[in-house]
Amino acid sequence: MGKSLTYKILEQHLVEGNLVPGEEIGVKIDQTLTQDATGTTAFLLFESMGVPRVRNELAVSYVDHNMSMFGPENHTDHLYLQTVAPKVGAYHSRPGNGICHQVHLERFAAPGKTLLGSDSHTPTAGGCGTLAIGAGGLDVAVAMGGGPFYMTAPKVIGIELKGSLQPWVAPKDVIFRVLSILTTKGNVSCIVEYFGQGVKSLAVPDRATITNMGAELGVTTSIFPADAMTRKYLKAQGREDQYKAMAPDRNATYDRITKKLHFEKDAASIGNIRKYCLGVEVTEPDKDGYGKVSFDRIVIDLSQLEPLVAAPGSPDNVETVKQNSGKKVNQVIVGSCTNSSFHDLMVVAKVLEGKTVHPSVEFSVAPGSRQVFHMLARNGALASLIAAGAKILESACGPCIGQGQSPAEGTVSVRSFNRNFTGRSGTLDDKVYLASPETCAAAAITGEFCDPRDLTAKGLAYPKVTWPSKFIIDDALILTPQTPEDAAQVEVFRGPTIVTPPAAEVPPVDLAGPVLIKVADKVTTDDIMPAGSFLKHRSNVPEYAKAVFFRFNKKDQPTFAQRGLAAKQAGQHGIVVGAESYGQGSSREHAALCPMYLGVRAVIAKSMERIHKANLVNFAIVPLLFVDPADYDKIDQGDELAVPGLLKAVESGDPTVTVQNRTKGTTFQCSLPLTTRERKILAVGGKLNHTRLTGAAGPGPGRSIRGSG
Repeated sequence: MGKSLTYKILEQHLVEGNLVPGEEIGVKIDQTLTQDATGTTAFLLFESMGVPRVRNELAVSYVDHNMSMFGPENHTDHLYLQTVAPKVGAYHSRPGNGICHQVHLERFAAPGKTLLGSDSHTPTAGGCGTLAIGAGGLDVAVAMGGGPFYMTAPKVIGIELKGSLQPWVAPKDVIFRVLSILTTKGNVSCIVEYFGQGVKSLAVPDRATITNMGAELGVTTSIFPADAMTRKYLKAQGREDQYKAMAPDRNATYDRITKKLHFEKDAASIGNIRKYCLGVEVTEPDKDGYGKVSFDRIVIDLSQLEPLVAAPGSPDNVETVKQNSGKKVNQVIVGSCTNSSFHDLMVVAKVLEGKTVHPSVEFSVAPGSRQVFHMLARNGALASLIAAGAKILESACGPCIGQGQSPAEGTVSVRSFNRNFTGRSGTLDDKVYLASPETCAAAAITGEFCDPRDLTAKGLAYPKVTWPSKFIIDDALILTPQTPEDAAQVEVFRGPTIVTPPAAEVPPVDLAGPVLIKVADKVTTDDIMPAGSFLKHRSNVPEYAKAVFFRFNKKDQPTFAQRGLAAKQAGQHGIVVGAESYGQGSSREHAALCPMYLGVRAVIAKSMERIHKANLVNFAIVPLLFVDPADYDKIDQGDELAVPGLLKAVESGDPTVTVQNRTKGTTFQCSLPLTTRERKILAVGGKLNHTRLTGAAGPGPGRSIRGSG
């Protein structure tokens, strides 16, 4: 059997374990990236490890999240990052240089490399043939110190692309179709690998749009092969010497995937699996409505796709644009790490050329990088956008994370972003639709949802945009690492916001405490730890912790933070109860770090997403899963739960524990979804302690790599 590209790269970077799906492996990380919302904590944790210099090939610190400066907090963080990064041997991309994923794709991503980033959309670099994975900041700090990254050897979902996209149909519509098939849940410990004739028609930034939003699937990452299109892109970026062909074997086999789905709630997904997948088998649903659906691989004919959108609430709530035709739109924004490339914004500029934005629409554009901004300014496209009435935003994440441009209550906002979780925009009852730049442009000029293909009938041909043979290359805003000698003279700026994260503690011998909150399905890390106006406190855990579960706080009742601290002061252990796909979305480790500070010692859920579960372990919060999901319905907020002998169960490898509901006088079983390594991390009080005790950061670049030849 031939090998997938995924397993070829993993084989070359394998440090520990066996490459058998489901087993834990350790892989060498070539590159790391952080952004300022996670980077301050990551670098503080790196300093706490006692490793003086970065030991992996390349580490880059970006500033792209906390750009608004209402008060001194964000600038204080920036100055810390600007001084600590060069001192410890990392590059630093200054404010204004662009969004980390766009800039990393332009200047650093390379075929066959491994990249670990403290941002969930790190898989963007998969468009360049990089095995790029999002993780918590502590995992990234350990990788910066030369330590391996531990993950489950993945199942590989093969997606064969055929044909080529028709005019007005975009790469964004490809990932929308994939989301309509796989949904945002049930894909943990999988990697998506694209292959087939249709891949050749997609440029690297097109592929990056698809791998970027692949993060919404909940998979470990997504990857494209590195081919002639990759070489062309790297040559245009002045980096052709970093190209090497990377592809799966011609006879590569992909894993058979089995998903447990609810036949009523997931009916659309099941229908799409039947339509787009090969070797489909379906088992009849049980009494609760759940059945299993298995398939071999997904096949998508690009020429048959049509413009799609993700309707409010979730990126997998996929509909056709035609289904929404005529619906009034009040706000349109093009940007984010998903769709802010040169080509994306050139298409929008050409559609709007000579036109004015519809009177009902407020329209904004955010170029993804300084390079893109510069090129739009030089070729006149920026002038076209301004003339059409666009507000030009800085090259940053901005409205995608609720940093400005919040829509009016009850109005429709169409955005070329990757997430539309309720309230993420900064408006609690928002109606955010995700769409391609083409669909956004059509809405901007018509004031309503309009299938962009219909613009052709109105005399507007699809804009022809030629990829540049050479991009403008100017790395003046990227600070290079100091030599060890020069670094000794650098004084790290430590303002009042730079607060050392609180230390984790060993899990309690016997867990006992209240259910501080009970939440429903698909609670995101945005729900747990909101961004927006709270984000400026990211470097100060005690302050930021006041916002934990902010959206769920009720007027005239104690907040989650107040309940957690009260239980902690009473000597009790806080417990969170969740349902399906708990912790999906952003990699923000503060969704574990801040609850830990408030006394949360365990999370019980029906299922848990990969990055968040890892972050819980890293900060010594014990993740538990209901053995019988029906037990979820028998718990209420405020119930007193207990797990006698919890620490012993963690240390001894017990697969399950008995949980007592002392309020209701009942018991139920939970599994401990932990590897041997994770149990050791919990037993010593978290990953930072484990790293210090074991030297797990590693001896540096010289460590031997199995399979490296």
